[in-house]
Parts: sequence; structure tokens; C-alpha cells
Amino acid sequence: MNKPFSQACENNKRAILEVLTKTLTNSNNVLEIGSGTGQHAVFFGQHLPHLTWQTSDLELNHAGINAWLDEIPCANVKKPLVIDLNETSPITQYQRNFDAIFTANTLHIISWSLVVKFFQAIAENFPAKATICIYGPFKYKGNFTSESNANFDLWLKDRDINSGIRDFEAVLTLATAAGLTLIDDNQMPANNQLLVFIKQ
Repeated sequence: MNKPFSQACENNKRAILEVLTKTLTNSNNVLEIGSGTGQHAVFFGQHLPHLTWQTSDLELNHAGINAWLDEIPCANVKKPLVIDLNETSPITQYQRNFDAIFTANTLHIISWSLVVKFFQAIAENFPAKATICIYGPFKYKGNFTSESNANFDLWLKDRDINSGIRDFEAVLTLATAAGLTLIDDNQMPANNQLLVFIKQ
């Protein structure tokens, strides 16, 4: 099959890598939630060879992820797991000693109830000192960081009323309840952020 392609992934991968290179120095096994096209996985896998990078997504996206992994094989990047946050225990079935999570452009796509489940799954399944990296756009004190993000939020809600750019403070509340401590809020290109948490 033809590989799926995301221009956004192509644009942001080097900026994200710069943060991950510093942040995941002491990590070993990363679970990527929502691997999408698979572009991030193969790029980060190539440049972070000390990590085992486990892809995951809904099953309908696996063929595209596998197309990237087949064309650019990396021994440290694993074929995708099925992770659906709608399931009762979406991560519990995969107890593989993950000590880090990476997710990009997911929290504004999924419903708020699934954002809640995302953090609950981290609380229930990840060990102390695990690193959680969340990339995407956020609002701060109810305000968008740019006019383009405000327009993007309107587009998201028109497409799916349950999606939308999340309030940083609301996400931080969920993260704190899950035992996470924010250690860095990195400003990224194209009005995005990369939040880094450590599980206590």
C-alpha cells in the first residue's frame, strides 16, 4: 500500500526530537499512544537507538504504520498494538514494563471523556519515575495561543463537537490526579506545546 503522509509530522519531527533527546535519556521502553501514520515512530526510532519504541493505534491505522515500518525498518521500533481508549482497560493488557509515553496531536482529537481515561490508564499502569510527553496545542487561562489555533478549534468542533483544543489547566488537574508532576512546558513551532511529566 502507499504510505500515509502527514505534513505536520514532517514539519514538527525535528523540534520534537530535540526535546525527546534530552527528556528520554534515562528511559528504555516508550509506548506511543496514537502513532497515526507511523512517521514519528520511524524517525524517533532512528535517532534514539537506545529506546525500544512501541507503536499503537486503532486497528484501522495499523496498515499505514506497518507500511512505514516495512520501508524504513528499525529493530528498536515495534509493530503496532491495538489501543482503543474506549476499551475498559486499554493499556492493562500490555504490561511490558513501559517507562515512558509519547503522544502527539491526540488530546484535541479524542473526546474529553477519553482524555480522562488516558490519564486514568497512566495512573493504573505506569511505574514511578515514568516520563510522559504530550505534544499538541493548548489553551491557557481559557485563551488560545494564536488566532490560527482559535480557527483550528472551530474546525475541530465543526468536524466533531466532542473534540477541541484543551485547557492546559484542566489537563494539569487530570495529570496531577494521576500522580504526575509537570517538569517542563516546551513552546514548539506552529503554536504547539510539548508537556513533560514525571510520575511520582
